[in-house]
Amino acid sequence: MKVLVCNAGSTSFKLKLYDMDDESLLVESRMERIGEDREGRFIFRSRGTSSEDYIKIGSYDEGLGHFLERLDPALRNGIDAVGFKTVLSKGFPRDYVIDEAVKKGMHDYMSVAPVHNTCYLQVIEAFERIMPDVVRIGTFETAFHQTLEEEAYVYPLPYEWKDKYGVRRFGYHGASHYYQSLKLNELLGERYRAVSCHLGGSSSLAAIVDGTCRETSFGLSLQTGVPQGSRIGDIDPFIIFYLLENTGYSEEELKKILEKESGLKGISGVSGDMRDIEKAANSGNERAMLAMKIYSREIARYIGGYAALMGGLDAITFTAGVGENSSTIRKMVTDHFSYMRLELDEKKNLENDMCISSPDSAIKVFVIPADEEIVVARRTVKVLAGD
Repeated sequence: MKVLVCNAGSTSFKLKLYDMDDESLLVESRMERIGEDREGRFIFRSRGTSSEDYIKIGSYDEGLGHFLERLDPALRNGIDAVGFKTVLSKGFPRDYVIDEAVKKGMHDYMSVAPVHNTCYLQVIEAFERIMPDVVRIGTFETAFHQTLEEEAYVYPLPYEWKDKYGVRRFGYHGASHYYQSLKLNELLGERYRAVSCHLGGSSSLAAIVDGTCRETSFGLSLQTGVPQGSRIGDIDPFIIFYLLENTGYSEEELKKILEKESGLKGISGVSGDMRDIEKAANSGNERAMLAMKIYSREIARYIGGYAALMGGLDAITFTAGVGENSSTIRKMVTDHFSYMRLELDEKKNLENDMCISSPDSAIKVFVIPADEEIVVARRTVKVLAGD
C-alpha cells in the first residue's frame, strides 16, 4: 500500500510518499513561499535523485501539480490514499475519511485555529480537484490527547459550555507527542512517567504515562501553554478586556498582536525564532535573554506540575526545532530539576546526542527528532483497514 502524507502550512507544503508494506520512504518534497509573489524553494527527492529549484508557486494546486509532474507515473498511479496532518474539526477529534461533515467541522472551529484550518481546507480541496479518486484521510492533531481525564480537559466555566459550544481542552502536536511515546516505549519499556517537550516556533508539552497522554499544555486553541514564537501562551484573560477598554486597539488589531507580535517575539523585540534570540542574547541583548528565561521557566513550570500529577518523573524528551537543536534551552530547563537529582552530561547535550543525561541522573533526558509523517501514514492505513 502506498500512502502520500501531506503536511501543510500557511506558506509551506511538505509531501512524503511511503510504501507501507515496509514503511520505506519513496519520495519526499518540500515547497516554500506558497502563494507569495516571489520565488520559493522547491525540493524533490526520490531514491537516488535530488533536485532543488527556485520557482514561484501561486497555490497548493500549483505545488501539487509540480510534485506530480516529477513523480514517476507508476508511483503516481499507485497512490492508495492521502493522509493529512490536520489540526481540528468540531465533532471529529480522531482520524477520519474526509467528507463534507468533517470539512464542516473544520469550518465550525475556524475561529479557534484560523491559520491551520484555512490552509488545510485549501490543500484538501486541491487534492479533491487534482486527485479526486484517491481516498483522503484526516489524522487530527487532537487524537493523541483523547485519553485526557475529564478533570484535565474541562475548563472552570459553566459546565454546559463543554457540550453546547465545544469549549474544552483539546491539545495539539499529537503526532509529535505520540511519536515520543513510541520511542519511550522502546527506551524505557512499557511503564514510565515522562514529559514530552515539543519546542519550536509553536511549542507544547504532554504528560505521558505508560504511553498514554494524561495532560497537555495546549487548550481549546493553540494560543495557550508556554510562550510561542509570536503567539501569547498563558496570560490573564482579563488583560484582553483591559486593553480593549483602555487603549485604542480594535478587537481585530488586538487579536493580530496576540497572534503575530507577542510570545518570544514580543518579549525579545528581536524575533520569534530562537536562533535569532540566542544570538542576540549572546551579544548582550537583555530582552532576548529575558525571553529565554521566561520560556525555559514556563516549560519547567509545566514539567514540575506534571511530575506532581503523575506522582513522579522518569524521563523528559525534547523534540522539534528548538528542542532538538538548542542545548542552551535544554540546560536552562533541566537546571530547574537538580533537586530531583537530574544531571545533564554537558558534552552530550552540546552535541545533541539522543541521551543527554548523565549515567547517575535520576531522570533520563532524551533528544528525539520527531517523525510526524510516518505517524500520519500509519494512522491512515488504520483508517483504511477499519481500525
